[in-house]
Amino acid sequence: MPELQEEALLPLSTNRSALRAPANRAPELAVIVPTFNERTNIGELLRRLCAVLEGVAFEIVVVDDDSPDGTAELVRELAAQDPRLRCLVRIGRRGLASACIEGMLSSSAPYLAVIDADLQHDERLLLQMLEILRSGQADLVVASRYLEGPEVAGWAEERRLLSRVGTVLARMWPRLRTLHDPLSGFFAITRTAFEATARRLSGLGFKLLLDILLSAPVPLRIKELPYRFSPRQWGASKLDARVAVEFVLLLIDKILGGRIPPRFVLFAAVGGLGVLVHLGTLVILHEYLAVAFLRAHTLATFVAMTCNFAVNNALTYRDRRLRGVAWLRGWLSFLFICSLGALANVGIAAVVFARGESWPVAALAGILVGAVWNYAVTSVFTWGDRSTP
Repeated sequence: MPELQEEALLPLSTNRSALRAPANRAPELAVIVPTFNERTNIGELLRRLCAVLEGVAFEIVVVDDDSPDGTAELVRELAAQDPRLRCLVRIGRRGLASACIEGMLSSSAPYLAVIDADLQHDERLLLQMLEILRSGQADLVVASRYLEGPEVAGWAEERRLLSRVGTVLARMWPRLRTLHDPLSGFFAITRTAFEATARRLSGLGFKLLLDILLSAPVPLRIKELPYRFSPRQWGASKLDARVAVEFVLLLIDKILGGRIPPRFVLFAAVGGLGVLVHLGTLVILHEYLAVAFLRAHTLATFVAMTCNFAVNNALTYRDRRLRGVAWLRGWLSFLFICSLGALANVGIAAVVFARGESWPVAALAGILVGAVWNYAVTSVFTWGDRSTP
């Protein structure tokens, strides 16, 4: 694979016309390319973009989430030959949507496009997208995989199902019902429309287009263009079960209007799973293995907390996932913080019950305080999210 990539880079480094930037022209179009471990694709994509956008005042902003495979280093080498290429490296945070938002905000171009680095999007559509935006026909142009048919060739059945379900859920919103591909990752938008929406964006997961569509203060004028989605040739796909979780969280955030952090919703759901793990472990230890209740209850609490930590680390804090020694330190801090949360739970419940409230109300008050404590404090001290209020 590395040999293929080096060959793919040759046209970009040797074709001087492709590297010749228009003199003294501010970029009219900014093409945002989010990357994570895309070294085997990024050189060929940049070559294609420079070729197809010849004659246009453009810039390409590669936003890399600190890829260990050297993606950013390669982009910097190429940017040294062409001032229209820029590389932003994000350290300590990940996410396609948030990467694209940062890249778009870093540019002054009046038109903004987003394209994946895996060579699956047809970059030849960019000129048509730009012309539509220039003419004022639309605020947003979407490259649609489904405009000419309901299926994408070459996809595994699991991915087909995930895409179908996601599209159906997205089109439940009235403003999206006529859109064929609200989950597309290839689109272009005017800066005016983006800036009117930017402060409302959740920045969650992979589906920035859906975030924009649901966050826009007024429905956007949309134009769809058909294209054929190409199979990935090099590198590994980033799609997995966690992408589906992030998609659901985005929808939850829009339903709740941003009033409750979606990460807290997932954290609370994992806590509910922990209750089931606790009860199941208690039944096994106490009922089937005849372990004394207090000892069984203590062990069940330990198992449930460990389960909650592992699931939260894998899903809730996927972008700051702990590994190795950091996992062990995080687990210990999680146990300590949640133990204090349990004490707060009991204390608040006792106070509320003593004031004459019914036991269900007192219990819920304790659970809520404990959950908020656990979420807020573990976010900061276990997973290092200093932005958590």
